[in-house]
Amino acid sequence: MEMMDIVNEKDEVVGKAQREEVYKKLLLHRIVHVLIFNVKGEMALQLRSNVNFCPYYWCTAAGGHVKSGESWEDAGKRELKEELGVEAKLTLLYKDIYTDNFRKTNMKKILATFKTVYSGSFKINPEEVDKIEFFSLEKIQQMVNNKEKMHPELLFLLKKHFGVK
Repeated sequence: MEMMDIVNEKDEVVGKAQREEVYKKLLLHRIVHVLIFNVKGEMALQLRSNVNFCPYYWCTAAGGHVKSGESWEDAGKRELKEELGVEAKLTLLYKDIYTDNFRKTNMKKILATFKTVYSGSFKINPEEVDKIEFFSLEKIQQMVNNKEKMHPELLFLLKKHFGVK
């Protein structure tokens, strides 16, 4: 039973609920994303495995729900370790309110996006990750243009913060 904090638009905790209730009642909650860049400035994208939501879509290198009582940074570090077997220093880049139109629910979420620079090897968790690859922003723009499957939160971040159209 995964418990999540319910927050207001100022990111203040106003309650907590089980994940199923959060989605059923469309409650505002926290999602963390971790962007990994290599020394060449390329961004790592994860191809999700056969997961419940957006299977075989490209996504940020790591990400997921922030658990109740967990800090943003701790959630980012946990997701990075669980999905890619990596431990790294994280730097907060952005906090955004995101409206999920992909599911046609207009559910709002607060996304915190962290960054790290890492060029080592990955130990991917095959239950969550099919593969991870580094791409230039130009290549990512081509992938978007070619209608490759992109997780909606990744697309939001790319368009808002990286000039992808």
